[in-house]
Amino acid sequence: MEALASFKREISSPKKIFITTHVKPDADALGSSLGLANYLIKKGHDVAVVTPSDYPSFLDWMKGTDQVLDFSNPEHIPLATLKLEQADVIFCLDFSVLERVNELGEMIRKSEAFIVNIDHHQEPENFADYRIWSTKAAATCELLYELIVDLGDKDLIDRDIAECLYAGIMTDTGGFRHPNTTKNVHLVVAELIGIGANCSQIANWIYDSNSVNRLKFIGFAISRRLVVREDLQMAYFAISKKDLKKYQSQTGDTEGLVNYALSLDGIKLAALFSEREDGIKISFRSSTEVAVNKFATTYFNGGGHKNAAGGKSMLTLKETVERFETLVDQNQEELFQNDQITTH
Repeated sequence: MEALASFKREISSPKKIFITTHVKPDADALGSSLGLANYLIKKGHDVAVVTPSDYPSFLDWMKGTDQVLDFSNPEHIPLATLKLEQADVIFCLDFSVLERVNELGEMIRKSEAFIVNIDHHQEPENFADYRIWSTKAAATCELLYELIVDLGDKDLIDRDIAECLYAGIMTDTGGFRHPNTTKNVHLVVAELIGIGANCSQIANWIYDSNSVNRLKFIGFAISRRLVVREDLQMAYFAISKKDLKKYQSQTGDTEGLVNYALSLDGIKLAALFSEREDGIKISFRSSTEVAVNKFATTYFNGGGHKNAAGGKSMLTLKETVERFETLVDQNQEELFQNDQITTH
């Protein structure tokens, strides 16, 4: 209660506020950041939203994207750095480890500002003065909605804020298909729709806004890069830098690709390996009974949720895939048992 009272005091009068989220923001990351920013602006605060990297163009419709500072853009770094240095309050949204914001992490760690962490991922790092954290929440946007309501400001949630929050909840539940789609999720999104969130339009913006190159890339990936190992109940895509360059891949173009592998009959574990300049980015997905987060944490410097996690590798693409196949083979009993970790 003392921490909550301290937090309320920090935002009770106009402050300089810095909001950031994880690298390569998805709809929950950017939606919570901009939803919070638009709310705090209404409260009279001076707000800056800074992302560690760029984000998918299909999120450009969110109110405030034209003001977002991208810390990977040299032109944005001086102003973003100044905003961080001047901040009274720093909000860290949709991540629980400072490593997830690249070089911004150490800058935040050294800051004397009041730090607030709002997140739903497992194993949080202890860096915040006040934390709103629950692995039972489907999305950070769900926690943020509840925070605004708890602060007595539900009437300040307008259509723009509601649509940012709805987008984050919709995507982090896989379009309300994942096991984290709880009764509370439906109650919250019902409120957001009541406020004015256009659910069909949001789904169209996020799921049905494809470039020709992206559709060709998906077709290529499914026909040429999908590997199915029925003996191991798993399937995966291995995408090289050459593949990405061939189809002029943009941020967000690989989003959702791993789900095609998981959709195959008999497949309980799916992965997407994407070769990047700084190593191999890995996305894991699994069926309800398979806890992929522990696998990602143990073997691939990652983590996440029970059925959706990420990781990375500094090996070559070929070496990473070979290691993955070997590890799945060696850990079948542990991976595919039903009682590994309870769902979040």
